[in-house]
Amino acid sequence: MTADDDRDIPTELTDTEVVSERWDGADLSGRTFRQVTFLDVDLTETVATGATFEQCTFRDCDLNVSRFTDSAFVNCTFVRSSVFGARLHGCKLVGTQFERCRFGAFEAVGGSWRFVRLPAADLRKTTFRRVDLREADLSGARFNGATLHHLDLLGAELHQTDFTGADLRGSELSTFDLTTTIVRNAVVDLDQAVALVRTLGIDVREEVPLDLEL
Repeated sequence: MTADDDRDIPTELTDTEVVSERWDGADLSGRTFRQVTFLDVDLTETVATGATFEQCTFRDCDLNVSRFTDSAFVNCTFVRSSVFGARLHGCKLVGTQFERCRFGAFEAVGGSWRFVRLPAADLRKTTFRRVDLREADLSGARFNGATLHHLDLLGAELHQTDFTGADLRGSELSTFDLTTTIVRNAVVDLDQAVALVRTLGIDVREEVPLDLEL
């Protein structure tokens, strides 16, 4: 799709279906979509600033290498869709859920992902920085080798979530349950290490000076 084709996409779509369309390379900035179902739509390399998607469904769609800035996907559903190499900056995904999606080298920076559902998602090697993931459902998700800096994970569901080898520095880990959350070989900072040890019921104190032991 060329820049001249962008005008063929309505500024606002509501309660409709978009089926097998090619919107690859389109600029969706400022457009609004409400209760729209996207079926087998090619959104590769699309870009958007300030776009809004409310209660939309993306089924079997390709959003690879797309770029969304200050955009919103509120209460949306992604099913069997691919976001490999996509980058979301400052986006709002409150209440959105992902089912059997492919992430690959996905990156999210900033924004609110509260109440997002990502159960059993394959998020290996992804990057999340400064993202609000409070009360998100991450149960069974795999973050092996992911970069997860300064995330707010308070209240998140982390049962059998796998953070093996993930870089968690700066993230909120005080509510981690190490009996059900996997953190093997994860990278944390000193304060996080103390917080994690305390979740095991261990009393962490300052070391005893040597001269008091004589």
